Amino acid sequence: MKVIKFLIVVVLVSTVVSCNSQGITKKSLKSENDTVSYVLGLDIANKLKGNFADVDKDLFIQGVISGIDSTNILIEADKIDGILREFFQKKQVEMREKQQADALKKAEAEFGDLKAEGIKFLEDNKSVKGVQVTESGLQYIVLKEGSGEKPLETSKVKVHYHGTLIDGTVFDSSVDKGTPAEFGVNRVIKGWTEGLQLMNVGSKYKFFIPQELAYGATPRPGGAIKPFATLIFEVELLEIVK
Repeated sequence: MKVIKFLIVVVLVSTVVSCNSQGITKKSLKSENDTVSYVLGLDIANKLKGNFADVDKDLFIQGVISGIDSTNILIEADKIDGILREFFQKKQVEMREKQQADALKKAEAEFGDLKAEGIKFLEDNKSVKGVQVTESGLQYIVLKEGSGEKPLETSKVKVHYHGTLIDGTVFDSSVDKGTPAEFGVNRVIKGWTEGLQLMNVGSKYKFFIPQELAYGATPRPGGAIKPFATLIFEVELLEIVK
């Protein structure tokens, strides 16, 4: 949709530029139509700059004139949409990656101490009796071993859980709410997705989840979970729903 809007902008700007290239220029606004025409040109130009601030004006004008006159065309018409779509999709990816990098840098500056605290906690926790560590860094203790089936990544499960920060702050608990939760195994944080597949139905495990397997630098805004927080969950697998 954005590409289509951009193409409309290009067409309109092309008309204005083409006229100016032929020496048709008004230096004053003598009527309402003049004013609206001029404002429309400014508006379109601003939208063009917003979509592609690095536009090469000479090549842009050359392309406009080639398109209007159907002469000296360097690119076939049936390739135009694809070139524009690919370019602006790439720009969107680059912008998203930059925003993520900026957010990570900001979070590192503000919550670096919390990240270091979580790393130390997990390192010390490795030596606690009963703690097992997976290849990904997920730590867990088997509180009760069940005898039912193990869920798959594509399964939907019913569980009871109690989630805390490493300082004991409770941030979420189906146990406290009195109602089990149901969700897809692959629809939760990575630490849960991995951990649930270790459990048989009827089991109760305690998970110690590193920040990179939890919410990392971008937890839900305004919640108790801060960027880079290590999370602890007691999870009881009640049922594989499907």
